[in-house]
Amino acid sequence: MQTPISPSDNLKVYVISDSAGETGESVVRAAAAQFHPVHLEIKRFPFIDSIDMIDQVLKLAIRHEAVIAFTLVVPELRRYILDQALKLQLVCIDVLGPVVDRFEKKLGLTSKHLPGMVHRLDEHYFKKVEAVEFAVKYDDCRDPRGILKADVVLVGVSRTSKTPLSMYLAYKSFKVANVPLVPEIKPPNELFEADPKKIVGLKISTRKLNAIRKERLKSLGLNEDADYANTNRIQDELAYAVDLMDRLGCKVIDVSDKAVEETASVILEWFSHQNR
Repeated sequence: MQTPISPSDNLKVYVISDSAGETGESVVRAAAAQFHPVHLEIKRFPFIDSIDMIDQVLKLAIRHEAVIAFTLVVPELRRYILDQALKLQLVCIDVLGPVVDRFEKKLGLTSKHLPGMVHRLDEHYFKKVEAVEFAVKYDDCRDPRGILKADVVLVGVSRTSKTPLSMYLAYKSFKVANVPLVPEIKPPNELFEADPKKIVGLKISTRKLNAIRKERLKSLGLNEDADYANTNRIQDELAYAVDLMDRLGCKVIDVSDKAVEETASVILEWFSHQNR
């Protein structure tokens, strides 16, 4: 039987899926976030479609004392993995099963039991892929022409989560371009030609940005007293950014104490309200 781990140990989770495993991993990460600072170590085992493949993963889970989370829709495979986990005394979580079962009872219908239905190659899927490619292409204002093509334009000083936020919104099918604001560099003309309603300014407190930049310098093996993390320099950058956002007349969000998901939620709600 698996024993409890200490918060200083890694929580190992093996995600078994008959598709890519994205759904299972997302649920596991969301749940594990409630137990910070436990360090999460996830390994995906995608496109599992046989008992033999399941057995191989279960052997690894026993050896490494990993938790099993699975998204299998074929009833025989679901039953097998639950039975085996019980016999082997493994912690095993059926991510989709209970939801599918309850939907069947509520709708009076039987599930199709077809793997990969969430990620089928439909119009929405291709739109998401296109948005991700767009976010990569126009990240950090590599090509200012993307500003006029984007659904959302993010502006802010360095380390205000512009890139991760761009990618998160891309997974929601929004084409996002982002523009770093630096006092010594003139913003591209396209920024002033774009519709202010699609521009979102990201502001942050001096204290928070100072801490983030010091950690960034430390991770790069650089001196945390560098000008990049200097309080006076940061204040100058933020003052410049706020002034520019005022000139643009754009929506401004304070990201000082917000996770990327929270900021994205505010942006999505804002655009939803704009389009009503």
